[in-house]
Amino acid sequence: MRHKNIQGETTAFLALFIDNLGVLVFLSSILIFTFNFPSDIIFTRMIPGTALGVLFGDMTYTWLALRLNKKTGRNDATAMPLGLDTPSTIGLAFTVLGPAYAASGDAVLAWRIGMATLFIIGIVKIITSFFGGWVQRIVPTAGLMGSLAGIGLLLLGFLPLVEIFNAPLAGMVALGLIFYCLIGKLQLPGRLPGVLLAVVLGTALHLALGYLGMLPHFQKPVFEITPALPVFSLDFLQALPASLKYLTIAIPFAILTIIGGINNTESARLAGDEYKARDILLTEALSTIISAFFGGVAQTTPYIGHPAYKKMGATWLYTLAAGLLIGIGAAAGIMSPIVALIPKAVLAPIFIFIGFEIVQQAYGSVPANHSPAVSFAFFPIIANLIMVFLGQFTAPDAVPQHLRTVYQSLTVLSNGFILTAILWGGMLACLIDKTPRKAAGYAAACALFALFGLMHSVAPTGEIYLPWNAPSRYPLEISLSYLLLACVFFLPHAQAADRA
Repeated sequence: MRHKNIQGETTAFLALFIDNLGVLVFLSSILIFTFNFPSDIIFTRMIPGTALGVLFGDMTYTWLALRLNKKTGRNDATAMPLGLDTPSTIGLAFTVLGPAYAASGDAVLAWRIGMATLFIIGIVKIITSFFGGWVQRIVPTAGLMGSLAGIGLLLLGFLPLVEIFNAPLAGMVALGLIFYCLIGKLQLPGRLPGVLLAVVLGTALHLALGYLGMLPHFQKPVFEITPALPVFSLDFLQALPASLKYLTIAIPFAILTIIGGINNTESARLAGDEYKARDILLTEALSTIISAFFGGVAQTTPYIGHPAYKKMGATWLYTLAAGLLIGIGAAAGIMSPIVALIPKAVLAPIFIFIGFEIVQQAYGSVPANHSPAVSFAFFPIIANLIMVFLGQFTAPDAVPQHLRTVYQSLTVLSNGFILTAILWGGMLACLIDKTPRKAAGYAAACALFALFGLMHSVAPTGEIYLPWNAPSRYPLEISLSYLLLACVFFLPHAQAADRA
């Protein structure tokens, strides 16, 4: 039994540590290679501050597990796993940090905007943690899960797939091992951990090919260890006005993790560990805010999978070890060389697997007849993905005249994509449930939000505005179109269906 516990603790620790490490690698790689963001700010400011939030959260969850043991007289309570939220971290990199730097050319300003956005996320999480159940009831499940599934499939699935084909030799090896073990659920000889083996073999192959001169864009990893203690600062508060235009990204991402935290707490209860939902939610909210005050740019959240960690035999040791290694390792400068060492193509399959799991959960958590609503919520995320790629190839002013109408349509579909996805999914789910008046309410909400640019902002940067100061008449046209849609849902036949 003791050997099993040691093995379980080790396996759980590796899973939690590698998940967080992977998020840090993707965050830094997206900013450096997609937006040419200066690496020194990432490694000496962003990562230490972000890791501090993980340290605080995992230490608190460790303490909650020990408290549960004392309360119940047991010694086998499994701590809730906490780490960096993958969808929002990648989303913030592509929609906040990167664009802010591209627009201003000021890396410090972009970093502070990221901190301010994270601070807003933390405040929203603290507020909603006190009435999370109410939020869960009013936010349409189909829209919520559809937006999350769209992010999972496209931002966590497709974007990493592109990274695999940027370095296919190492990437395919890692992909094969991840699919073999996690999707095929096949055991490797000697019960070797598939995720760890994928990272080690993929990285080794990438380095070998690079040093042999077979990778044209290979950069030799730098193994300098430079301590970078997270520094408390209030300077980011000056960037709060500039971060307001990202409210449509910050608020939905915060709500997604709060509802996810509620669901994860319930799954832990069913597995035998009864935590108070408010304790779990307040911990993730506070750790997010602490991270923002120390330079962090990615929110923390309880991870899906507590029952799986419990089956491994893990207790509170794995969260203690993972939190300490991530938090202290980042401050000591150990994490930066590790992040720089592992190629994105090797970690990409892990995110593809996570994306598949999110999509499966999304369709499985709603009634089968709501699947069109979940799928409908994908479309704004698709538009955002297209804009991510277009933004790397052309500036808005350089778009040919005959394509500007299409470009503008993609822009408004992309801006506020999470809020759009949630409302669209909820609207269609109401029609499926034969409650068209509720669907009309969602359409009216879309009309209101479109007027202020909270969704469908016509500004290329996605900023919000007052209706009378809008850049063009297009917001009014979009708003009126949603009001007409609401009127359609009030047709006599629709009202009869509503009464039925």
